[in-house]
Amino acid sequence: MQTTVDKLKKGEKAIIVTFNLDTIPLKLIEMGCMEGHLVELVQIAPFGDPIYLDINGTHLAIRKEMAQEIVVELIEN
Repeated sequence: MQTTVDKLKKGEKAIIVTFNLDTIPLKLIEMGCMEGHLVELVQIAPFGDPIYLDINGTHLAIRKEMAQEIVVELIEN
């Protein structure tokens, strides 16, 4: 099932399918946010923004508006 990173629940894992190159900063891509990579939602900040992700072993905090641009395929546990 495809969704976006902002819709993941804590602990859910997914594979990055695609993202909008125009809105995703190059720095995020350099840190591992690429198609085919594993992403896990680690934690959500108290007011829901930012969200903390583990992308192939790299921990990142990104804003929800940016997470809405990253399409993923959920991995069944």
